[in-house]
Amino acid sequence: MSGERTTATDPYFPDHGDSRYRVHRYELALEYRPGPNRLAGTARLSAIAGRAPLTEFQLNLSDFRVGRILVNGRAPHYTHRGGRLRVRPAKPLSAGAAFTVEVHYAGNPKPVRSPWGGLGWEELTDGALVASQPVGAPSWYPCNDRPADKASYQISVNTPSAYTVVAGGRLLTRTTKASTTTWVYEQAAPTSSYLVGLSIGMYQTVLLGDPGLGGVPQSAHVPAHLLSRFSRDFARQPAMMRLFEELFGPYPFGEYAVVVADEELDVPVEAQGLSLFGANHVDGVRGSERLVAHELAHQWFGNSVTIADWRHIWLNEGLAKYAEWLWSERSGGRTAHELAAVAHRFLAGLPQDLKLADPGRKLMFDDRLYERGGLTVHAVRCALGDEAFFRMLRDWATVHRHGVVTTASFAAHVSRYAAEPVDALLTAWLQPALPPFPAPHGSPSVPGRPSYPPTNGGPGGLGRASA
Repeated sequence: MSGERTTATDPYFPDHGDSRYRVHRYELALEYRPGPNRLAGTARLSAIAGRAPLTEFQLNLSDFRVGRILVNGRAPHYTHRGGRLRVRPAKPLSAGAAFTVEVHYAGNPKPVRSPWGGLGWEELTDGALVASQPVGAPSWYPCNDRPADKASYQISVNTPSAYTVVAGGRLLTRTTKASTTTWVYEQAAPTSSYLVGLSIGMYQTVLLGDPGLGGVPQSAHVPAHLLSRFSRDFARQPAMMRLFEELFGPYPFGEYAVVVADEELDVPVEAQGLSLFGANHVDGVRGSERLVAHELAHQWFGNSVTIADWRHIWLNEGLAKYAEWLWSERSGGRTAHELAAVAHRFLAGLPQDLKLADPGRKLMFDDRLYERGGLTVHAVRCALGDEAFFRMLRDWATVHRHGVVTTASFAAHVSRYAAEPVDALLTAWLQPALPPFPAPHGSPSVPGRPSYPPTNGGPGGLGRASA
């Protein structure tokens, strides 16, 4: 794995995550009963201690009843309060030692409270879904809840057979016994805890396009009554996949799935190899097509290339926003330069108090961060010129594939493709004051444009695109 590892506590969420160790695999065996919203689980974590011996360590887990914990097969001392599970092994763990943690727990899962409302496990009218960004993962399993700690996952869910279970990754087995079915998914790629997606509901499963040899299998799980509208709204997702593979490099995971919940969601949410949409994002006229592009782009920017901590969230959202503009440009809609100009006018009329590279917890999901992030990427394009810019962008996704990055590593990467120093330019765009709108370097155009019919997405959609 390439990239950087962070050793400090996330400054925005100091109670989440423990930098003294890292997890390299989770195995979750869950039983869920939708009626009473009852979850019982066993989580087995395979982990490695850091550079110092571990006399104790912390996991994040919400208000479940913990039945038993084992560390390397032995019962430790532990306390569980305030969403933190503090574990003291019977014998201290040596520096660099591999160890296992097994946690048995049960209860009624509910969202984690946050400044943005409930996060994580959400009970629906008929089923459940998980949308964890940024700190909702402990609402349903014990984890080292920090974005830089990426691990592989195997998730087994037993639930009544009428329900479909969807998780990010490859479906290994689906086994029915009596009235329940057990679904087992494997996500081999390194995954942050906030990106572990899960949905349980009454869905029809359809395939999007024919991936062909070497293509990316794309599936959708949609309530039956929304299938007709969905088929139009997501018809061009395979074309987006082809464009993004051309521009950003090979799709970083084995498959891609989308779920449409039979309820309204404020915003779509990305997970690893999976995106979650609400019924309100399916209107039959492609009114949310930019969001389809945004969530798909996150598979490269945010999911494969992951931020070391939440100060750098603009790298996720700014690059996904710019991917919206690239899709518009490539599909015959407004160019990225035109959409960037719209965003600049929008931001010019708003307060200039957001520092893009470290917005603070209060502003990390502010609409301005998305637009300013996209504008910053466009300013880099204008400074580099198209040939160098698209080479830079593809190499960024390739060099740091499945890795961890920071704003500083992005700035260093961009500088390698610039004919002249870009430090001052990036510094200006990452600070609160809005710089003048950038002049294009030559004639901006996406390589190979255009090859798709015009979009129906309207003006490119200012505002927050995803959680």
